[in-house]
Amino acid sequence: MKAIWNGTVLAESDQTIVVEGNQYFPPDAIHREYFQESGTHTTCSWKGEASYYTVAVDGRQNVDAAWFYPQPKDAAKQITNYIAFWRGVKVEA
Repeated sequence: MKAIWNGTVLAESDQTIVVEGNQYFPPDAIHREYFQESGTHTTCSWKGEASYYTVAVDGRQNVDAAWFYPQPKDAAKQITNYIAFWRGVKVEA
């Protein structure tokens, strides 16, 4: 699987985990130079608190386009620190 935005591959892995229709990429599968920590947090009733990254490519930013669960609830332990995408980031095989 690949995550692509603004013509750039942000993440690539054959070890993603699918949860609620989203592909979660292992932490070592992302190209960290495109990710900036965000202060945004949201809460999922069964996964716990999510943290976000803003994606930056060629001077353009996609605010909070990636999220992850640093300390998920027990039901979602398998996606600890795995990264998922939205807001126009294409995820494809």
